Amino acid sequence: MEKYNVSEYINILKDKGLLNKTVKCEEILNREVEYVSYNSKDIYLNTLFICKGASFKKEYLLDAIKEGVVIYVSEVDYDVDIPCIIVNDIKIALSLVSNLYFNNPSSKLNVIGITGTKGKSTTSYFVKYILDEYKKAMMKKDTGIISSIYTYDGITNKKSLLTTPESYDLQKIFYTCIENKIEDVVMEVSSQALKYGRVHDVNFDISVFLNISEDHIGPIEHPNFEDYFNSKLKIFSKSNIACVNLDCDYSDKIYEIAKRDAKEVITFSTVNSNADVYGYNIHKEGFKTVFTVKTKYFEREMVLVVPGLFNVENALAAIAVAVCMNIPEKYIYLGLSIAKSEGRMEIYHSNDEKIVGIVDYAHNKLSFEKIFDTTKKEYPDRKIIAIFGCTGNKAQIRRKDLGEEAGKNADRIYLTADDPAYESVEQISNEIAKYLSKYNKNYTIIEDRSIAIKEAVEFVKASKDKYIILMLGKGNEKTQKVGNSLVPYKSDMINILECIDEYEKECIKK
Repeated sequence: MEKYNVSEYINILKDKGLLNKTVKCEEILNREVEYVSYNSKDIYLNTLFICKGASFKKEYLLDAIKEGVVIYVSEVDYDVDIPCIIVNDIKIALSLVSNLYFNNPSSKLNVIGITGTKGKSTTSYFVKYILDEYKKAMMKKDTGIISSIYTYDGITNKKSLLTTPESYDLQKIFYTCIENKIEDVVMEVSSQALKYGRVHDVNFDISVFLNISEDHIGPIEHPNFEDYFNSKLKIFSKSNIACVNLDCDYSDKIYEIAKRDAKEVITFSTVNSNADVYGYNIHKEGFKTVFTVKTKYFEREMVLVVPGLFNVENALAAIAVAVCMNIPEKYIYLGLSIAKSEGRMEIYHSNDEKIVGIVDYAHNKLSFEKIFDTTKKEYPDRKIIAIFGCTGNKAQIRRKDLGEEAGKNADRIYLTADDPAYESVEQISNEIAKYLSKYNKNYTIIEDRSIAIKEAVEFVKASKDKYIILMLGKGNEKTQKVGNSLVPYKSDMINILECIDEYEKECIKK
């Protein structure tokens, strides 16, 4: 990897209007920076260190200096014995410095960015499955992915901590992808990443705007919907081609900004037959979803193994991306016919279908609206049990939104844990209950999520009515965030499978 000296890092910050001043830098301007880090526990000799974070302490810098830091970048002069570069925006500075250190890796990749309130992960995996089928036929490396579920860089497939990683980590992933001969990377792009500069130095060859609904509003995220929406719209100014869903709320504004900021716009829809990618004749065949898609290049039937009629929109978005990349239609069909996203609309049922459960990450208003709507359409003969909670210490508006949606649509509700953080599950559940009880008083608070799922199954076993159990919010996650710790959790999938296994054994005994 090409190395740069201190003066080159200073110059790029100066050129972008971020440099306030330098302190004691004259003697090391020509020194080559061997390493860049913003983690005081990840330091080598001749490291340039970025002091980032609201909770950053001088002690972290002092520890890093002992390990080999020779210069630091900060918004604050910490008055230590090494040179410093003082900037006016440390988040953007981190992105610029990281991009230079890793030699602008995203420019050497085909980067596909997907944003929206709901469906980012599913669409990302739909795109990956399509591209992987094509790459396999071309005998090339499969597709990199950066999602809220997993990140794959050509070597490792690891659990993700953020929807979109911090800028340094993102550039490092891109660099690793290049080292491993990956040509295409599909990634989820969060509103926070767009607002706070995590993707400041990323150009998207193709972007997708799926939908928008009120979410992530609170003191540590977005102050209001306008800020959230405008943050999402920033993706177009960083895009060559923009794919826009004509069926979502505010589609006129989204399309207008896309036309203004992106170089080209491709539309997709299940309603507007004039869309560039149009899906119609949507129906169920068993547990599969079947639809016909029409583009200017082809018209043919497609099959999804992922349940949920709303996933057709996500599939159309993936098809739009594939069309932009000139992927032959047979690989689009093959990819979608096997595509799945772990923890997204995963269905589990007993042999006699007495117990039917769906595990899904649905955790905001739009995703709740979609999952209840599709469940009623696809399982009209079943009543609905919803098991969910809300995360602690953020996105307070979800407690109202999810409570009201569940109250209106579910027949029975179990309120339980979903990453409570520093709040109590009981407190969060009571707040949700305030809103759902206006529509439905048939709810129970069970703090232990495993017990809540088991109780729901026991209720279904004893009932003469047919039910479907929706386990919402956690997907395939195997931890609960309690305080600042990640506490092991079996996962909704394991819990429902164990309940079904126990039920099957009881059936055999009878």
